[in-house]
Amino acid sequence: MKSRALNKSLKPKIYTTLIRPAVTYGCEAWTLTSRNEQQLRIFERKILRKIFGPVQDENGIWRIGKNHELDELTGSADIVRFIKSKRMAWVGHVMQMDGGRMPRRILEWKPTGRRIRGRPRKRWIENAEGDIQTMGIRGWRKLSKERTEWKKIAEKAKTHSGL
Repeated sequence: MKSRALNKSLKPKIYTTLIRPAVTYGCEAWTLTSRNEQQLRIFERKILRKIFGPVQDENGIWRIGKNHELDELTGSADIVRFIKSKRMAWVGHVMQMDGGRMPRRILEWKPTGRRIRGRPRKRWIENAEGDIQTMGIRGWRKLSKERTEWKKIAEKAKTHSGL
């Protein structure tokens, strides 16, 4: 990413087409904690700083780019929002399946028995429902049955500021 042989407009495309898909492989099934989100954002900013290089101040002094400057250069393309939009798309896909299919049965399964002492870990569906609630979507189970509407919601999640 530091190479001057690559054009500056080509480097972000390499990131979005090669690096980010490799990092987020299987992200639809991840249960993200706030620490995981923070680590992913740090990783992404490191890559973007390598791509765009140092920034020159009004005084002529070179420094590393600040977070808000990187957001302006990339158009707020956040890796965590990307992951959450993929998760939203997966929720819709699973909800459109027949009730007998294994992914659908697992999604709707309520475990029995007792949990260990302490605060329970967040389940995947709780993360997904939290994202849906943050976006302000009501009646998401019925909405997920309509492919075109749910696809719009998943695309909107990529740019939603609350996620």
